[in-house]
Amino acid sequence: MSKPSIPQGTRDFSADVVRKRNYIFSTIKNVFELYSFEPLETPAFENLETLMGKYGEEGDKLIFKILNNGLDNPDKEKQVREDFEKILQGKNTKGITERALKYDLTIPFARYVAMNHNKLTMPFRRYQIQPVWRADRPQKGRYREFTQCDADVVGSVSLLNEVELANIYHEVFMELGMKNYELRINSRKILTALAELCGGADKMIDITIAIDKLDKIGLEKVKEELQQRGLNEEQVNIIENYLNITGSNEQKLSAIKSLIGSLETGRQGVEEVEFVFAQTKNTSLIIDFTLARGLNYYTGIIFEAKAPQEVKMGSIGGGGRYDDLTGLFGVPNIPGVGISFGVDRIYDVLEELNLFPGNLQVSTKALFFNMGDAESRFAFGIMQQVRSKGIACELYHEAAKIGKQFTYAEKKNIPFAVIIGSKEMEEKSCPVKNLSSSVQEMVTFERLADYLKNL
Repeated sequence: MSKPSIPQGTRDFSADVVRKRNYIFSTIKNVFELYSFEPLETPAFENLETLMGKYGEEGDKLIFKILNNGLDNPDKEKQVREDFEKILQGKNTKGITERALKYDLTIPFARYVAMNHNKLTMPFRRYQIQPVWRADRPQKGRYREFTQCDADVVGSVSLLNEVELANIYHEVFMELGMKNYELRINSRKILTALAELCGGADKMIDITIAIDKLDKIGLEKVKEELQQRGLNEEQVNIIENYLNITGSNEQKLSAIKSLIGSLETGRQGVEEVEFVFAQTKNTSLIIDFTLARGLNYYTGIIFEAKAPQEVKMGSIGGGGRYDDLTGLFGVPNIPGVGISFGVDRIYDVLEELNLFPGNLQVSTKALFFNMGDAESRFAFGIMQQVRSKGIACELYHEAAKIGKQFTYAEKKNIPFAVIIGSKEMEEKSCPVKNLSSSVQEMVTFERLADYLKNL
């Protein structure tokens, strides 16, 4: 019999990990709600046609497809084999798969808005905290199952939404103690203008897919890929000049105006970046024209949040404007903008930088010692009174040696011990011992709950 295991790219979460993750979730959720975003949940899987074709050629390859039920039916065997052959040729067939695990939260959200737009009060502001799945190669900070935290606004073209989303990033990361994060900003309109400069907007996807790999493969490999995608030497040189724009935010803006400012699309993109930059007054905001974000649906401002440089983690969040995402589902002209937090990577960053609060691992506040059959029954009644005041506590499960019970409390990080024996039952008071300082105080049963609550 083989050892039990879990699928590659997935993880089990122990109690201490769950508490740390919940700390991150609650921090993000509180900021979302401070900015008046409402919660939403969508199914773990969607119809395949909802997802396919929405993430670009690279993203579509990473969608986890779900096999249909009943494929083992002998009557269907011939058709199933034919359909599998189509799958192997890169084609989709409803005979084999009609559903897929969701790749992100944005496309399911767009599908929800398209289905319910007549009932929603616009602008509609929602946040969503749910797992997503990608058939990616697992590595540090990259998993096949992970949780995203998204906030989106639909039904508004105001750039104040982008400003608020930038502020949400800043407030969350400041709350988490991640002082040296970076929030990078660009505009897809600037990238569209770059494509126009290189012969036409139809080259936009080829250019952005290549640029999006800059951090991973370097400039020379990006140039090679651009040539493989059909760009000539002059066009590749224009893109190289674009990617080499450096300096302060102000210097970058000046340089980009010289390069693409004569094009209307480029001028609009630069103005949008300037507006958001001026309004946020966020010292962590960095204008980065190499930022492309490979997803096809972005149309305006795009964001990417980067972990502090001392942690080799890279992106911990991203998003942007998508002014016709619901048009993919037959409901055009609903503008939107959104951001996402990569919780799993944020967790790894906080762990590496030792930024989690020290009190997260305390769940049980007091352990009631088991001093015998009659004593434990009595102690159980007192413990229930303490629990009724909202104080987490537990009774040791059996009458064991005192040393064993102390060891149990120490291993579970329980800070206080309550010891009730026959003498304490008579005197209606008991010792409460602080297990870190060894200080002990006698407390009446009547005062016990309040005493523990105030510790």
